[in-house]
Amino acid sequence: MVFIKELTTLEEMKQVQVLEEKVWQMPPLPTHQTLTAVKHGGIMVGAYDGETLVGFSYGFGAYKQGKSYLCSHMLGIDEAYRSQQIGERLKQAQREIALAKGYDLMVWTYDPLETRNGYLNLTKLNGICDTYIENCYGEMQDGFNKGLPSDRFEVHWHLKAPYVEHNIQPTIEQPVYLGTFVQGEDGLCTLSSESFGNLTEDVYALPVPIDFQSLKTRSQQDAMHWRLAVRKACTALFTAGYAAVRLQQRESWNEYIFVKKEMLALGGKTS
Repeated sequence: MVFIKELTTLEEMKQVQVLEEKVWQMPPLPTHQTLTAVKHGGIMVGAYDGETLVGFSYGFGAYKQGKSYLCSHMLGIDEAYRSQQIGERLKQAQREIALAKGYDLMVWTYDPLETRNGYLNLTKLNGICDTYIENCYGEMQDGFNKGLPSDRFEVHWHLKAPYVEHNIQPTIEQPVYLGTFVQGEDGLCTLSSESFGNLTEDVYALPVPIDFQSLKTRSQQDAMHWRLAVRKACTALFTAGYAAVRLQQRESWNEYIFVKKEMLALGGKTS
């Protein structure tokens, strides 16, 4: 039985380092940094199977434009324990601790083409995204990111908003599709789309691949096509005042759902 707890000790930070290296195959964060962060407003939450750490979520205190919030920087889960709702449990535990510490906003980034993360962040947790960051971390060399610009969605999780606390949902039926998902005889897929001017509909949908890592392994060229196509569409949508609110799973593709940010029950300021 996997259980969740807050991590605060040096030995626990060392366990996180081991899991970091296992998940990303890259040098981990130094323990002096993570330990200092959790002593000064940061939060590290771990998932354990017995005495073995199998997942963690790490965030540190942040401040921007007069607003303090928790920047949730990393979430990692041992491959053998994925698809068991551990990510959702980690984030919900992190939320409860964040509320107790006085935070009402959590912010983090993820690759919009990693739709497993999109489903967790938007559909399960009711996070929203209206910010697209091109090549956020520069050229990265880990197995997930190597070979492509490190574009990211910036997720805002409004911890006390009715949208989150009471699951107050906008109407998202009958979206207008921003492009057509085209699958070739070789199994590879592309997005056929027009220009993105004059965005005025209530709801839009953007098709994306189901398994981007598999697609990238088969064709780096098609992977770059998706990176640039999603960048173009999302930048246009966010500029027009839309936010990504859902990742819906279809038989042959997944799709992001976008609505006007003003339609969301965020309460007060929405920045």
